Amino acid sequence: MSTSRYTHPFYNPTISYEENYEQGPFGSFADADVSVERSGTKPNHQFCGHPVYLPFGIPAGPLINAKFVEAAFRHGYDIATYKTVRSRSTPCHPHPNVLPIDVDDDLQTGRSEPVITKDQYDSPLSITNSFGVPSKNPDIWQPDMENAVQSASEGQVMIGSFQGTKPESGSVEEFVKDYVATAGLVKETAAPILEANLSCPNEGTGHLVCFDVARVESIVYAIKQEIGDTPLIIKIAYFVEDSALEQLITTIGKMVAGISAINTIPASVVDRQGKQALPGEGRLISGVCGAAIQWAGLEMTERLVKLRAQHDLDFEVIGVGGVTEPEDYHRYRDAGADAVQSATGAMWRPSLAQEILSAEK
Repeated sequence: MSTSRYTHPFYNPTISYEENYEQGPFGSFADADVSVERSGTKPNHQFCGHPVYLPFGIPAGPLINAKFVEAAFRHGYDIATYKTVRSRSTPCHPHPNVLPIDVDDDLQTGRSEPVITKDQYDSPLSITNSFGVPSKNPDIWQPDMENAVQSASEGQVMIGSFQGTKPESGSVEEFVKDYVATAGLVKETAAPILEANLSCPNEGTGHLVCFDVARVESIVYAIKQEIGDTPLIIKIAYFVEDSALEQLITTIGKMVAGISAINTIPASVVDRQGKQALPGEGRLISGVCGAAIQWAGLEMTERLVKLRAQHDLDFEVIGVGGVTEPEDYHRYRDAGADAVQSATGAMWRPSLAQEILSAEK
């Protein structure tokens, strides 16, 4: 199969995160004259109370500043998520941060054997990524996020993603306070929807916040006290146990406007010689995304939709994971997702939203 469509991603994995931040976006995202064709009708979908033309977009991660967000909107990604920010400057993990991996089938959770990297980004498109949730200081990202919010046109909406940073003391109370403080900073940018990222470890491969239901409850409750009526989405990982997912949903389901799932599936990643592929301590295990995890995203969508109905809740389900082809969007919609987002697929196939739009005309 030809790999030509995977040669010009809008985030360039061959250079550092900082270089991407300053020089990007790349490929067609760099062309200010590119824009999608609309049919002329009004947006006929609703997402967290906001009208959108297409309930499709890009999740937290690839849209690292306002230039990337604005380009995503121009390319028809009507739900664009500004990359997860923090209350303080946090550096990115060492380059490289993205590598193609050799996985032709579904990547199961708890896989014992390592995933092996390869030389090309080709189909089926799967990658590993390891950034460490870098963030600028608020005095940089707040005005930039404001610009990103304002770049939305009719029928488009931006989500401001954020997370708490663990204090050196390890205090749970201070950790929750940091989530709340960061939420307040995001709200100040006029972001119409906020997303609390509960699916990324704060240090290395540490425990994910979303699996600690009591912690999630305290975080979500405190954030809602801070942001009031502004819609709040939580981003979660894949849950193996149905009982654990149901406990989470019944605990916070009435407090949130939406649940986004999934992020990545962790796996050990090595090169062809069996050596750790990503340099640095704590980076043997990194997140896998792309086609290999689509099964998990679809399954979580189905489970969330089912639990929502069983417990008479009304949060929206945002399906994420392995959307690399137009038909993948429809698989998620058929599974009950209210909206769908694509990171890996959109990065290497910037025209994906336009292709979906064209098919729906």
